[in-house]
Amino acid sequence: MELIESIRSRRSVRKYTDEAVTKEQIEEIVDIARFSPSWKNSQSVRYMLILDKAIKDKIAEECVMGFEWNTTIMKGAPALMLVLTVDKRAGYERDGSESTSKGEHWQSFDAGIAAETFCLAAYGKGLGTVILGVYDEAKVVEIAGVPEGQKVSALIPIGVPAEEPQAPKRKEVADLLTVK
Repeated sequence: MELIESIRSRRSVRKYTDEAVTKEQIEEIVDIARFSPSWKNSQSVRYMLILDKAIKDKIAEECVMGFEWNTTIMKGAPALMLVLTVDKRAGYERDGSESTSKGEHWQSFDAGIAAETFCLAAYGKGLGTVILGVYDEAKVVEIAGVPEGQKVSALIPIGVPAEEPQAPKRKEVADLLTVK
């Protein structure tokens, strides 16, 4: 699949078939996503794959802050990827001092780049994804057993798509680009 066509055609998938996602499939996708750029090559993004249905469903039921649509999406997906960041690495010097006025923002920035790279790689392998941002981080950390010193940046349900969502309307380039 050509890169530009993949960027234009990848969609957020919210409905999945019952077909299982394997650890080996995800390893291939993470092997691609690990080439995402990061702050000073800090490579601070980590991935936690949830294949255990009981854990996935508990996250779906207890961590969505009342946003039931995310419960439905996660429960319908055969797997859930947690995108994690090593805390206080991106945007910081080795001595712990901030490298930029953006502070922790760079953790989120790097996680966002890595999450989309992960989603594009999954799409290239025939899997669908959607990046979810409405969740109670403390509860996700507790239920999933996220290692100390890492933060949850996104939840990504993943599976074989059971739908082909249409592209939402996009703004025109003239609305997005300022040239001076």
